[in-house]
Amino acid sequence: MGGPTILAPMADPRSREGARYGTPEVVAWLDGLHARHDTPLSEAFEADTRHGLPSIQVAPSEGALLGLMARLTGAKRAVEVGTLAGYSAIHLARGMGEGGRLWTLENDPKHAEVARANLAAAQLDAQVEVRLGDATDSLTALEAHAPFDLVFLDADKGRYDRYAAWAFANLREGGVLLADNVYFFGRLLDEEDPDAAAMRRFHTEVAGRFASTVIPTPDGLLLGLKTPAKTP
Repeated sequence: MGGPTILAPMADPRSREGARYGTPEVVAWLDGLHARHDTPLSEAFEADTRHGLPSIQVAPSEGALLGLMARLTGAKRAVEVGTLAGYSAIHLARGMGEGGRLWTLENDPKHAEVARANLAAAQLDAQVEVRLGDATDSLTALEAHAPFDLVFLDADKGRYDRYAAWAFANLREGGVLLADNVYFFGRLLDEEDPDAAAMRRFHTEVAGRFASTVIPTPDGLLLGLKTPAKTP
């Protein structure tokens, strides 16, 4: 007779309660398979060490997801709020492919300069326009180019609620909203933090107007679809 049968795990109730198994080792191994970097992506991702920019760009797996979302939705006109070094912009622009156009908004001159150089190195400078200035002003100016297929938010969290309202007004029917850091670094339910309150308003705004969910990345990536059923 053989020994006891050992069954492979099929599910774990703890994961439904919030437990996560993406250890740094597991994530690094998977990124090496699914989110490999070429030279332009590496240079943009490493802008913290190369140029002294903050280490706040999306992770490789999330960058790959952005590119896939642009490709899956057939996006050709997109807006990104928060450029940093252009890492996510490269993913989005590549996902849109030839004929795609991305407007990416940045309020820090150094970040914009680094991003433009990285986009040029990726041969995407003709496809991607980096607009320098306050995002609210830049978004107003971009309304002349609406409707858009995709909007990605990765900027000041205290204005996400305003950005969501803009996205709903300027996305086409069937357009996609993506937003990073929607767990707000674990402070989403902090009743004393006004930025947390703005992020909760953002979630309420999106849930009321989009078909939506939150992908459980380390800090949450919101995915929303503008549908007829959600149109007032």
